[in-house]
Amino acid sequence: MVTAEKVKELREMTGAGMMDCKKVLVETDGDLTRAAELLRERGISKAAKKAGRIAAEGLVESYIHGDGRIGVLVEVNIETDFAAKNEEFKQFVKDVAMHIAAVNPQYVSREEVPADVVEHEKEILKNQAMNEGKPAEIAEKMVNGRLEKFYKEICLLEQPFIKDPDMSVEDLLKSKIATIGENITIRRFARFEKGEGLAKKEENFAEEVMKQING
Repeated sequence: MVTAEKVKELREMTGAGMMDCKKVLVETDGDLTRAAELLRERGISKAAKKAGRIAAEGLVESYIHGDGRIGVLVEVNIETDFAAKNEEFKQFVKDVAMHIAAVNPQYVSREEVPADVVEHEKEILKNQAMNEGKPAEIAEKMVNGRLEKFYKEICLLEQPFIKDPDMSVEDLLKSKIATIGENITIRRFARFEKGEGLAKKEENFAEEVMKQING
């Protein structure tokens, strides 16, 4: 049986993405040793070893949604200028920009979320659980679970990748690190939406961006 604890343990062992870990654990019936070997054989765990290396080259990519309603600038770094010219890397950066336009993350990773924002969300989630009549100890566990969902909603790396929801953006990033052979980091981004903050009709931008990708 593949448990969340085993997936987490394998991820800590190899640095591979959550979906990659789950996939090989299913293939190996939960055998951690064999699962780690499979990740190495496929080059996926190599990404963890490269993650600490300095990535100061790269690209700043822009994406403008068809009619100019949404614009995105994203900086993605890689170790060498040579690798920055790699077509696979360029496509990855474009995909990240499109994803940001469609899904509207607020931060790159959970480490960037300010402590006061996290505490405020915890308080809201705790009150929700208490209002549902849950005992304090159960409410606390519910808060932790719902906080994970909160991170997945606002953090780019934890969001399901728009072109393949079975993997997260972080899983995609690590697969590119393994394939290209250099450390890659998504450093920062800015997303602009026409009329943002003003009263306007609700739009499904994720659906529109996907139509443009597949169009």
